Order: sequence, then C-alpha cells, then structure tokens
Amino acid sequence: GSMGQVACVCEALLQSGRTSRLASFLCALPLDLQPRAPESVLRARALVAFHQARYRELYALLERHSFSAASHRALQDLWFRARYSEAESARGRPLGAVDRFRVRRKFPPPRTIWDGERTLYCFREKSRRALREAFARNRYPSAREKRELAGRTGLSETQVSNWFKNRRQRERKPREARGTSFIPFFLRVGSPIHSTQGAVGGQVSCSRALQSHTVCSGDQTGSLTSSP
Repeated sequence: GSMGQVACVCEALLQSGRTSRLASFLCALPLDLQPRAPESVLRARALVAFHQARYRELYALLERHSFSAASHRALQDLWFRARYSEAESARGRPLGAVDRFRVRRKFPPPRTIWDGERTLYCFREKSRRALREAFARNRYPSAREKRELAGRTGLSETQVSNWFKNRRQRERKPREARGTSFIPFFLRVGSPIHSTQGAVGGQVSCSRALQSHTVCSGDQTGSLTSSP
C-alpha cells in the first residue's frame, strides 16, 4: 500500500502496544520505502529495536532523523532505558538513582529528540519554573489548580502535589530554625548551675545564683566554689 497507509498501520499498532505485531509488519515492508519513511514508521522502528535489544540500531536511528517535539518525551525514554540496560549488563547489577543520574549525564539524548533544555531530577526546567511561579502565588493549590499545572508541565497530579509538599517542607525548616528561642547554657535544665548539689547537700537554685551575681561550679567532691 501507500506510505500513508503504512504510517496509519504503524500508528495504530504503536497505540495498541502490540510490539511483536509491529515488528512483523515492519519486516514485511519493502526496503526502498524505509529511507523516506514518515515519523510514525521511524518511531515504530525505534520501539521494535529497543524491545529486541538492538540498541546500536536504536541510537543510530534516533541520531540520524529529526522528530517532532510531540515525540521527544517517548523517544528520550527509549534512549535512556536502553542506556540503563547496557550499564546494568556491564556492571552486573541494577542501577541505583545516582547511577541512573550519571548515565543520563554521560549520554544525553541527541538534539533530534531533545530541544537542549536542561533536565533536573526528571523535571524539565520549564516545568520547574512553572511550579515555582505557581508556588509564589499560592502555596496550597486546589485540586483544579493542580490538574491545570499537571497539564501545563506534562507531570502527573501526584508529582505536582509531591513537589508542593516538599517545597513547603524545605521553606518551613529554615523558619523554624530561626524561630527557636535561644536558651543560655546556665538556664537549661540539667546544667551544673541550674541544679547543683552543695557541700551540705542543699540545692543552689539558678535564680539565687543570678541574684547574687555568682557563678557556681561543682568540683569532683561536690563542694561549691564561687567567684565574683
């Protein structure tokens, strides 16, 4: 059939997630059609290459063809998952969060599937900026506002909620630290001056020590010495 029909079939199979059927369909395509294949066919080839662990072919395909911005996120996901898989095979163990971060930093996606915008902790800088601006307006957004933010940033509502919760906690800690009342050492319960046993077994109170402007300290035998 025409390339348009081929593209429609590929798109339908991509949406259905039927990778094995997609692989069979691509194998049946004439080779002379592939160089001028539309984006849906290229995306289908990338997905099949990933699932068949043909990572070199996947990387080459993504690097040699330009894709629309709407396809970037899904293709970046394939790129990084392939890189993670290779790193895990080389190390013989699953990757931790730090390992994955290092892999992403070492193997950034090509500009054919990435607009060059910096990504931090899986949040694009554009998304983080939108979240920060929303937080400046309202620290406790409503459910409707969270849904709108999720739509604008491409994040899930859970991710948006967690971001606001974590941001509030980070801002609360410095304020709590600044608001803590300072208690001098000699006024703290349990300090040598707050409650000190005298030579006759009596207790010298902090208030008496302050009134007489006397600083008391206990020696090893429990007797008191005073200095003006």
